[in-house]
Amino acid sequence: MIPRHATSSRCSGRHNTAGYQCPNPACPLEVAPVGRRIAAACGERLRPVTLELGGKSSAVVLEDADLDQLASVLIRTCLRNTGQTCYLATRILAPSSRYAEVLDVVTRTVSSAPQGDPFDEQTVFGPMASRAQYETVREYLVSAHDEGARATTGGHPLATDRGWFIEPTVFADVTPDMRIAREEIFGPVVCVLRYDNVDEAVALANDTAYGLGGVVFSADPAAAQAVANRMDTGSVDVNFFGSNHNAPFGGRHDSGIGVEYGVEGLAQYVSYKSIHRRTG
Repeated sequence: MIPRHATSSRCSGRHNTAGYQCPNPACPLEVAPVGRRIAAACGERLRPVTLELGGKSSAVVLEDADLDQLASVLIRTCLRNTGQTCYLATRILAPSSRYAEVLDVVTRTVSSAPQGDPFDEQTVFGPMASRAQYETVREYLVSAHDEGARATTGGHPLATDRGWFIEPTVFADVTPDMRIAREEIFGPVVCVLRYDNVDEAVALANDTAYGLGGVVFSADPAAAQAVANRMDTGSVDVNFFGSNHNAPFGGRHDSGIGVEYGVEGLAQYVSYKSIHRRTG
């Protein structure tokens, strides 16, 4: 039995949450400012709050990674729900020695997945959730082309007479300073960056304002664990996209505060009380 007043729900548009008005209605994903406003409101009331905000997670592909395994979990790990999931690893970090090979696998996997009616069981990629989000993703595509990224598949809106569709897109020749490498797009877009050594891979993975998820692909469990330990993020998966409601889930930095799931998630909202009495 959940105690009365223990939970509450408020439905609101993404541009006006807890009284916060987003400055740019065409860009609904400025979730960190909204989160700060919600946290401030809770602070005024001295009430606990858990905020799970955005993400820009990385999939670190180590040199010994099994690329067939990468391909088998790629869409679930990097483009689930047509990229409209905050936890996804939309930055794929590939070693320079295997960059072309990784890029080819990612491109073939994404380009071969069918796009269309989301009610069709064969469909992998559907539309954007709204026209506003479609316009946001479209603007990121323009930015990527302008900054010199190269689309190996997709790269444009999809002309249809119904629905807000964006072509599933893979960008190569992406550098860490590009917007598509730094900002949460929330659409079917992944970028593939290169690194020369493991230290650089970890530095790239941690070079973000967010800290929600991450993945490491490697045939060596110890090597994968070592990289996972160094990633500054709330959760890291090894060789697959994992989700476990028994384990705490939460972000760092602009990805939020507090955790959900597990005993730790419940503890966020437990109020403790001590009663002292003499026994003798």
